[in-house]
Amino acid sequence: MIKNPIKLHDIFFRKFLYLFVAIFLILCLVFYFWIKSIYIEQVKISLLHNIDIAQLQISQLNDTNNIAKSIKAATGLRVTVISNTGKVIAESDKEFKNMDNHIDRIEIIQAKNKSFGFAIRYSNSLQKYLLYVAKRYNTKDDSYYLRMARDVEFIDDKFFYMALKIALLFFGFLGFGFLVSLHISKEVQIQTENILKFLRNLTKQTRVSNINSNYSIEFVQITKLLSKVSKNLAKKNRLKSKYNTKLKLSNIQKDDIISAISHEFKNPIAVIDGYTQTLLEDKQLNQTIRERFLQKIHLNTIKLADMVDRLRLSIKLEDGNQSLNIENTNINNCVKQAVEELQQIYKKTDIMITSCDVYLDIDKTLISIAINNLIENALKYSSDTVFIRLDNHSLSITDSGIGIKPTDIEKITQKFYKISSSIHDNSLGIGLFLVKNILNLHSFKLSVESEVNIGTKFEIIFEDYF
Repeated sequence: MIKNPIKLHDIFFRKFLYLFVAIFLILCLVFYFWIKSIYIEQVKISLLHNIDIAQLQISQLNDTNNIAKSIKAATGLRVTVISNTGKVIAESDKEFKNMDNHIDRIEIIQAKNKSFGFAIRYSNSLQKYLLYVAKRYNTKDDSYYLRMARDVEFIDDKFFYMALKIALLFFGFLGFGFLVSLHISKEVQIQTENILKFLRNLTKQTRVSNINSNYSIEFVQITKLLSKVSKNLAKKNRLKSKYNTKLKLSNIQKDDIISAISHEFKNPIAVIDGYTQTLLEDKQLNQTIRERFLQKIHLNTIKLADMVDRLRLSIKLEDGNQSLNIENTNINNCVKQAVEELQQIYKKTDIMITSCDVYLDIDKTLISIAINNLIENALKYSSDTVFIRLDNHSLSITDSGIGIKPTDIEKITQKFYKISSSIHDNSLGIGLFLVKNILNLHSFKLSVESEVNIGTKFEIIFEDYF
């Protein structure tokens, strides 16, 4: 359950607010660095123009120091003239005779190799950051570098005011967009409240009602559908009883499927449990036998995994939707494997097998389920020897158990049918249903002969197969 739910228009309002704030901050950052780079580029160009103008005044390198100071007074720019060897020969802001050699300055190195040099760095002479631009000029006898610099703090101040104006303009634009979005959210609020009001009345209505909206295509479609729901509500109420009955049947079917799963999983789980218990209790068990037991556990684990894929087997068989995975298989091996597994559970009942190798094209998993069910039924209801006979004609399982009444023989293959509530009968009435349907898929026949208190013979007939 959602705690403290929020109204739809409030969600719109918050989302738009977050969106606009995020866009504003991101674009501010982007525009700040982008415009600043453009502004700095313009400062560089301006400095280059000033350098070209100043060069006309000091082209003969006469009285350059005084010229540099006069340019400083007129433009506020720092002016430095540097010889080809890096020696400062004129400086507007400091006594040039005491200054270091400038040949290794970044802007000078760039100006030597390119059309001009550029750098933003800290000036030890003036104790502040400056933007330097230098350009090389040639005379008849030698060459020199003319460099001008602008205080970075001055540049930042100018840029800040320009950026602030742009930010305010952009903020106004976003504010207008935000107001439009707020208006949209209010309209959505009105439309949703009308729909909610209609829905509240719909739960209590005794007659057909209508709702209309022309705000947007979506709301038009929603209101049309709601009106249609209102018209169909009476009809649905009349069918309510029928749907409840179907729901109950679905629940019963679900329980049947769970019961079927429980029944089919019982044998392999019991085999795994038997071998596992033996391994745990007998610590001195021969290694060969131990490996054999582990192999059996592994095989039954695989069998369980395969049966998981067949969980809907009973429903598919009943609907005729079960497909077959056909392979040429020795039925004798299926019988022996079933006997070996079940003998671990029903240790007090003997099993006599008369068999030969019979190869048939079958779904091994399904036929194994059928054989297991028939042999287990015989072991379950018989206190004497169970006889199994396999030949090219059929597979028969005969017991000397309680037998089946003639009136029950036709019913035992029905789904969930149980002959009695005897304590010996712990099945769920699905085993023989699966057997019959599995055999039908393979075009085999199931024959049942039984006498009460004498015994029962189940026979799978392959005759039509050959």
